[in-house]
Amino acid sequence: TIPSLEINPNSWTKVAHILFVDSPAGAGFSFSKQPKGYHVGEVSTSLQLHDFLIKWIRDHPKFLSSPLYIGGDSYAGKIVPFIAQKISQGNEVGRRPLLNLKGYLLGNPATGERIDESSKVPFAHGFGIISDQLYETILGHCQGQDYKNPTNVLCAKALGTFHSLLSEVMLPHILWDKCVYSSAGPHAETDDSAGAGRKILSEEAAGIKMGKRLKHPPVRPPLDCINYAHYLSYFWANDERTRDALGVKEGTVDEWVRCQDGGVPYTRDIVSTIKYHRNVTANGYRALVYRSSHFCPVTTAYSLKMECHSDRILFGVHGSGDHDSVVPHLGTQAWVRSLGFPIVDEWRAWHLHGQSAGFTVSYTNNMTFATVKGAGHTAPEYEPEKCFAMFSRWILNQPL
Repeated sequence: TIPSLEINPNSWTKVAHILFVDSPAGAGFSFSKQPKGYHVGEVSTSLQLHDFLIKWIRDHPKFLSSPLYIGGDSYAGKIVPFIAQKISQGNEVGRRPLLNLKGYLLGNPATGERIDESSKVPFAHGFGIISDQLYETILGHCQGQDYKNPTNVLCAKALGTFHSLLSEVMLPHILWDKCVYSSAGPHAETDDSAGAGRKILSEEAAGIKMGKRLKHPPVRPPLDCINYAHYLSYFWANDERTRDALGVKEGTVDEWVRCQDGGVPYTRDIVSTIKYHRNVTANGYRALVYRSSHFCPVTTAYSLKMECHSDRILFGVHGSGDHDSVVPHLGTQAWVRSLGFPIVDEWRAWHLHGQSAGFTVSYTNNMTFATVKGAGHTAPEYEPEKCFAMFSRWILNQPL
C-alpha cells in the first residue's frame, strides 16, 4: 500500500490558507501545452507566477481583499522578491485587480550575490570543518575572487581543498549523518540491510498502478535518514489515487520526480535580488527572512506558496536554519545588513516552551531576520514546531 498520511500538528495551514505552486513548468505536476513553455528563466518564471496569481484571484474574488503575503525558501529566494516588486509596481499604477500585498517571507534564501558562496568559508571555519591555515589561505588568495569561478590559481587550489572537506558533511544540516539524496535518476535499489523487518513499498504493491511511471526509481536510503520521506514520495505521487485526489490532468505528467536534475531548460537571469528587497521594503511591505545556521544545495525545481488567514493571504518565502551550509546564515545576515536599515529591536533570543528557539533582530521598513536553532537548509523540515511558532507569530503580527 502507499504510505498512510498523518495530520501534521505543526501545519502552517492552521493559521493561513496556503496555495502551493509547482514552478517552473515541468517541475512537479506542472506542465506546458507547448514545448517552448519549458524553456524559461528566472525572470520569465517570475512573470508567469505573477500572471498565475492574478488569474487565481480573479477566479476566487472572495480573497481579493485578503492581506496577501508571498513566500518560499532556498532557490525561491531568487523569485519571491521579484514577484513582490511586480505586485507592488502594479498596485502603484492602479493595475486591476489590485492585490492586497502586505509582505513576503523567505527561508534560507539564495540571492545570486557572491556572498551566497563566499559565506560558506567562515561558516565552515566556525564549525571546525576547515583548519585555521586553510581559512587564512582562502582569505589571503581569494579576496575579490568569484568563489565559483576563481581566476587566481592559489585561490582555486585552496577552494578545491575546501570543497573536498565540506563534502564530508551533510550540506543541508552539518550535524546530521550523510544520507543518500533521494533524487531522480537511473539508480538501482540499494541493499535491504537497513530495511530488514519492514515492508518496503514497491511498484508491485496491491492495487497501485504505477509500474509504468517509475522509470527511474530512487535510491532507498536507510530508514533513519531524513530523506526517507523523499523516497516514499515517489510512490505516493505516482499512485493513480493520489493523482485523482490532486486533480492532476490525465496524460500531462507521466512520471513524477522530486528533482529534475537539469531536465528543465532554465536561464539564471536574475543576477541579484538585493535591489528587489530594498525596493519592496522601502514601500512599507513586511518582510520575514529566516534561516537555519546550516547549508545545502539548491535545485531549479521549487514550490512557492500563497497563504491567507481570515482576511490574510500569504504568497511568501520561508525558513532559516542555523546549521545550513548551502546558504549559510552568515551570508544572509550580511546582505540584510547591507540594506542599511536602522535596527528597531536589537538582536535577542526568541523562545518556545521556555527555551531559546533561535535569535532575531528587527529593522525599520518592517524587516525581521530570524534564525531557527538546530534547523537545516529547509528549516521547517528539521524543526517544524519552532518554525510553526515563528510563522504563526509573524503572520498574526505578534512579536517573535
